[in-house]
Amino acid sequence: MRVPGLAVPDLTVRDRTAVELMDDPGCDLAALERTYAQFRAVNAVVAGWQWAYRRHVRPLLRADRVTTVLDVGSGGGDLARALARWARRDGRRVEVTGIDPDPRAHAWATRQPPVPGVGFRCAGSGDLVAEGRRFDVVVSNHVLHHLDEAALRALLADSRALARARVAHSDIARGAWAYRLFRVGTRPLASGSFVHEDGLTSIRRSYTPAELAAAAGPGWRVERPWPARNLLLDDGPAPDGVG
Repeated sequence: MRVPGLAVPDLTVRDRTAVELMDDPGCDLAALERTYAQFRAVNAVVAGWQWAYRRHVRPLLRADRVTTVLDVGSGGGDLARALARWARRDGRRVEVTGIDPDPRAHAWATRQPPVPGVGFRCAGSGDLVAEGRRFDVVVSNHVLHHLDEAALRALLADSRALARARVAHSDIARGAWAYRLFRVGTRPLASGSFVHEDGLTSIRRSYTPAELAAAAGPGWRVERPWPARNLLLDDGPAPDGVG
């Protein structure tokens, strides 16, 4: 039986053609900035990064040396700031760099109150590879579903080139209940920002665990912390002093 208000579109196939409003260079800037502002609360509920931090990032952090973390596609910067706060709470030393090629995201992130150990650049992952940069840990949140197949392969190759010890890309796992719950839970945010509409588009664009594993290829593994999440992981050889 179909429950009124809970019907979902066909999610059996990933929707590669749907475009998020915030990805439009000409979208309403005020609505975009309200979206960035709301990401911290929304991601705290849906992204599960406290769990991912405890399981996959914190074990690499040290109190006696600085661990470098790169947040790719950092958007409004909420994950970069959160990682630095959690590490400081745990007595660990980190430097987190958030990069985003969208100047609108970079401008918003750098206007926010500074957090010790966090910096931002308007750049893409390929720019840092070209510079020969390396980081102990490379992460991203809700980036993978934005990318077409070629861009995904490029990001994963860049991530391996940039990371000394670990890569952790967290994203939505496509599914009917994720769609239903997000639609109901974010309805109050439907006016004045892109969170509600773009979130539903994101779910349609996102991968199932099997699809993501196949797209990523050999050496990558997908963990599923809970039904609506994918965590794509790759561990390189840890350098001296890390791990």
